[in-house]
Amino acid sequence: MHIDTEDLLNSIMESFDRIEHIKSEDIPNIDLYMDQVTTFMDKRLRKYSRCPEKDKVMTKTMINNYAKNDLLPPPIKKKYSKEHVLVLIFIYYYKGILSINDIQELLEPITKKFFDTDGGFSIETIYNEVFKLEERQIENLKKAVAEEFKCAETTFEDAPEESREFLKTFSFICLLSFDVYMKKMLIEKLIDDVIKPSAAKKEEK
Repeated sequence: MHIDTEDLLNSIMESFDRIEHIKSEDIPNIDLYMDQVTTFMDKRLRKYSRCPEKDKVMTKTMINNYAKNDLLPPPIKKKYSKEHVLVLIFIYYYKGILSINDIQELLEPITKKFFDTDGGFSIETIYNEVFKLEERQIENLKKAVAEEFKCAETTFEDAPEESREFLKTFSFICLLSFDVYMKKMLIEKLIDDVIKPSAAKKEEK
């Protein structure tokens, strides 16, 4: 691939290093109204969207639908707690790859058992435990993407010269897409074979 594509890859790699999840301590410890929640989410996550100048991170309609479909516990007197915001962050990341039903199956056991609990183990505990893996996972991701780039670089050597660059880029996109597709299949299988049966057993008890 020519230098332009390599420059693009390097730019993507550098952008990985700039990604920061919302730390639980950065979320206000007071209950928020809907407008305050959407403003907070927008301020912290908009910069990572594809078109930050026009993309909406989370709207009032979305949040109302999440509560209506039992993805999100209902607000108390129209106010959302810190735990509500933590659940919304999980939903934000899931909604790009999973259906509403799958997100509900995944989050319902968490919110039922750990939302607004008096004990030490809470939604915030789960959030912090999961997101502390971020730094290591980004390094693993960078290595995997670099390997896929090298692999794609070896393809279409016999293609017409005027199309070779495009086809190599297409090959790279296909490798990345296949990786996403396989992981999505794995997530759906885990939900179907582990999460759903586990939740059903608890309900029977």
